[in-house]
Amino acid sequence: MEQLGIEGAWVDTPRVFADSRGSFHEWFKGAAFHGSTGQEFGLAQANCSRSARGTLRGIHYAEVPPGQAKYVTCVSGAVLDVVVDIRTGSPGFGTWEAVRLDDTTHRGLYLSEGLGHAFMALEDDSTVVYLCSQPYAPQREHGINPLDPALAIDWPDGLVPLLSEKDAAAPTLEEAGRLGLLPSFEACGAYRRGLVGSV
Repeated sequence: MEQLGIEGAWVDTPRVFADSRGSFHEWFKGAAFHGSTGQEFGLAQANCSRSARGTLRGIHYAEVPPGQAKYVTCVSGAVLDVVVDIRTGSPGFGTWEAVRLDDTTHRGLYLSEGLGHAFMALEDDSTVVYLCSQPYAPQREHGINPLDPALAIDWPDGLVPLLSEKDAAAPTLEEAGRLGLLPSFEACGAYRRGLVGSV
C-alpha cells in the first residue's frame, strides 16, 4: 500500500492474475493492511452503490468518535475517488487527493476516520463497493458540498455533476466549520491511538 499525501489515506494496487477465463485478485487482506498502515480495520458494514456516468456522491464523513473508516474499490466501470482532509488542526486541512478506481487496476483506497470521501462515476453503471469500520448512523453522518469553490476539486471536464438533493444542499467546508460540524485532527488521532492500544 502507498500512503497518500493526506495523513490517514492509502491506495493499494493489487496484483491481478489474468488468463483466458478472466482474472483473480485479493482486494483486501487484513494482515497486509495492518503491516502497511499499522492500523486495524474492524468490518462493521459493507456497502455497494451503482451510479450513472456523472453521478457525484459526497463529500461524506461521520463524527469522531467513532467516525467511519472506509476501504473502497470499484468492481465495474470507473470512478474518480476523492479524499478530503476536513480535520480542523490538520497540517493538510482543506486539501484533497484524487485516485482513479476502476475494474482494470482494481485499486483500493483506504480512508481513516475523520476524512471526507466523495467520488464521481466516469462510466455508466460504475459500481463501487466499500467496507466500513462502523455501521451507518444517520445522526452522526454529515456532508460538505463537493462543488465548494474554496476546495476547488478538479472534477473531470465534460461531465455534468448529478448530485442528490442532500449533497447539493450540503454546507461548504467553511460553513461546516462555523457550525462546529468538523472533526478535529487531535480527536481523530486520539481515537485511532485508542483503537491500536485496545488490540
